[in-house]
Order: sequence, then C-alpha cells, then structure tokens
Amino acid sequence: MSSIAQPTPAPFTGDDYATRMARVTHDAVGAGLDGVLVTPGPDLVWLTGYRPTAITERLTVLVLRPARQPTLVVPMLERPDAEAASGTAAVSFVDWADGTDPYLVAGSRLDPAGRYGISDSTWAMHLLGLQRQLPLSSYVSLTNGMPMLRAVKDARELARLAAAGAAADAVYEQIVQSPFAGRRELDVAAELAELLRRYGHEQVDFTVVGSGPNGADPHHEAGDRTIENGDTVVLDFGGLMFGYGSDTSRTISVGEPPPLVREVHSIVRQAQQAAVEAVRPGIACQQIDRVARSVISDAGYGQQFVHRTGHGIGVTTHEPPYIVEGEEQVLVPGMCFSIEPGIYLPGRFGIRIEDIVTVTDTGCRRLNNTGRDLRAVG
Repeated sequence: MSSIAQPTPAPFTGDDYATRMARVTHDAVGAGLDGVLVTPGPDLVWLTGYRPTAITERLTVLVLRPARQPTLVVPMLERPDAEAASGTAAVSFVDWADGTDPYLVAGSRLDPAGRYGISDSTWAMHLLGLQRQLPLSSYVSLTNGMPMLRAVKDARELARLAAAGAAADAVYEQIVQSPFAGRRELDVAAELAELLRRYGHEQVDFTVVGSGPNGADPHHEAGDRTIENGDTVVLDFGGLMFGYGSDTSRTISVGEPPPLVREVHSIVRQAQQAAVEAVRPGIACQQIDRVARSVISDAGYGQQFVHRTGHGIGVTTHEPPYIVEGEEQVLVPGMCFSIEPGIYLPGRFGIRIEDIVTVTDTGCRRLNNTGRDLRAVG
C-alpha cells in the first residue's frame, strides 16, 4: 500500500504566533498574574513554533510580561535553532553560557515578588532554581491559572484537527478490512501504527487493542494475546498530523456478537450520542460528563464507567479542557475535545466509542465520522 497524500494546510505565520503571545499576556493579567513562563513542551511549540531538538537540563524559558517584548532565555549553543523557529521573529533573545547561572539571567527579567503562571512541563529543578533566585516570587501551573491557554482553536488549527480526524477515520475503515481472529493484539497495533503513518501522521501516540477480557482495561497495552472468534475488541488510536492530534475509539466484534455485548454496546452508543447532543456554548464541561454518565448509570452500569468522559486535544492528544465532574469551565466555540464513554466488565470485555468534537456557535461538529455501530469482522 502506498502512502496517502494529504493536502498540507497553510502554515502558521509570524503574526499568528505574535497574536497568541499577545493574547496569553493579556489573559495573564486578567488571571491575576504578573506574567507567564513557558519552558519546552506543547505550550512553547504553540506560542513560538520552537521545539528544541533535545529537551535537556539546560534552562530554556519564554518570558511573557505585560508591556514588554516577549523574551526567550536560551542556552547559547541552542540560540541559532531558536532564532530559526517559525514564530520567534517578534521575540528578543537572551542567551547564557555553560558555567554561568541561567536562573540569574532569567530572574533579571522578572519582578522579584511577582506571581507567574508556569507551564506544566517545567522541570522541578528549573522552578526550584527560579525560587532560589527570587525567594519572594510565586508560581501557579498554567492548567490551574490559565486553563483556556490553548483550549480555543482558530480556523487554521481546526483545519489541522479535522484533517487528523479524517485520516484516523480512514485508518479505521482500512483496519476492519483485515482479519482479526488468530492474530496477536501486537500485530493489529503494529498495523494501526503503520496505517496512521501512511495516512499522514508524523507521530503515533497510542494504538490500544484490547481483546476479550483485556478490553475491560481502558488503557490496556497491546500484548501477546491471540484474538479469538467471539472476542470483543476495543480499538483506540491516534497521534499527530500537521502538528495536531487525532484520537478515536471504536469497538468491534470478531464474529457474531453475543446478546450481552450488543446490549452494552447499545448503552454506550446512546450515552455518547446524548453527550454529543448536549454540547453547546455556555454550559460547563462537567455537564457533558453528567449526561453521558446518567445514561450508563440508569442502565445499571454506572460502576463500570471508570474514567472521565473526555479530554481536550490540540498540539497534544490530551490537554485541557477535561470533561469530568468538577470541571466548571464553560464551553465556548472553538474548543475541541473527545467524548468517549465506556463500560468495562472485568474478566469479560469492554466497550468504548470515542469521537473528537469541536464546539460551534449552536452546538458541536464531530471530527470523526465512521460508523458507531457494532461492526462484526473476521
């Protein structure tokens, strides 16, 4: 099978990145912060397009503060790569050399008693280094301090997510043409990974293949178990395409499914559909979880729905917002997240159905569109 050509979305411009940095700086003030500190990871990629070739113990940090030009503190040996990144044209650079104190360099760009949002991926040694340099300063994780940082996608981001979702759909339609009975979970997982790459993904993040009793573990790693006729198989796979994530789950039956499997699958499908129909601007994330959970609980399987209903997706496959009880963040157009209720019967089988959706002005749009029926395969 040859690789599948995918249209390449228009690249992000320097203005796109500058707008993101300006918005984050503005929102930081509204969140009661004196600025934002971003170390290597998804936040830095989203804000600057800069992804260090190797994330090491050397401090790299983007400093965003009101009424100041964004500053990127980088190791001297990595400055050329940082300057060549697609979104750093509007950034001033400050480098430091091995043998000098990077926290002294970074700290000189901060208010000694400031309160800063700091990216969740920051190494503890770097946070502690800044605290030693500025003992009166304080820090809050960006997920807690600015949960909407990357949650609302613009049109170019949505185009990438839609392309990734369509590619994942094509992978599913391809994989169900292959035989399952007599193959190991690992073999099916390897085929899923290969198909994701062939359909345009540059990175494969996960290929869950949970057959029979293994399907009752929501995060089962594909193993040596041989898939048998009569098994129910949970397929959950995704990765990055054009830098943005895909994530979809379908449950199939190898051969004719027994009545209990049909019953449980129907309940999960109803729960997923009800949750999708509940999505609209202005309601809290937790309400979507409640809708899905109530359908499953009313059917008598509430104790077997053991995880949240969904998670955000963007430059990573798991990010805020989280669709779970206690998350009071309201939905706004442009948010993208999964809706993936499931029922898991230990020692027997599991069922999960997952789509990525994006919030629109009036409801939501699915970014996965393969059939949600219980498909029988060979």
